[in-house]
Amino acid sequence: MSALLRWLHRIEDGLIVAVLLLMVLLAVAQIILRNFFGTSLVWIEPLLQNAVLWIGLLGAMIASRRDEHIRIDVASSLLPERYHPFLTTVVDLFTAGICLLVAWYSVGFLREEYQYAGDAFANVPSWLLQAIIPVGFSVMAVRYVLLFTMGLMGKRPRLQEPHA
Repeated sequence: MSALLRWLHRIEDGLIVAVLLLMVLLAVAQIILRNFFGTSLVWIEPLLQNAVLWIGLLGAMIASRRDEHIRIDVASSLLPERYHPFLTTVVDLFTAGICLLVAWYSVGFLREEYQYAGDAFANVPSWLLQAIIPVGFSVMAVRYVLLFTMGLMGKRPRLQEPHA
């Protein structure tokens, strides 16, 4: 199981690096084409827009695997330390629920995109590029369900301290 997780983490890491590298290379190519040749490739702009979506969701997936999402946590500063594990468990369940809800509705969104068969660019269907939405939120939901379960068993890793 540990080997499978490492393999999946490498895929996530590799994808985010590949997408970011592609974005930089395409943006530089577009600048060079415009400034030196007076032309551009029309498909680069929509591809870069979709790549931003991929970067955001891949980054969120990576943050969820490390439990490093941004937290607005007023309750833990107000409650005594002994309630923090309970609070963390509740937050994990809430986060998993929200991620599942977004994943569920994004599947419906993808179905509509598929039915209307809109192209993002160069005959690439928009639904294909937007498939990262349910995938990303599903992965995050699974991770937070696991953290919730570990919290119930008292085996949840401690939260990372915020970086200064």
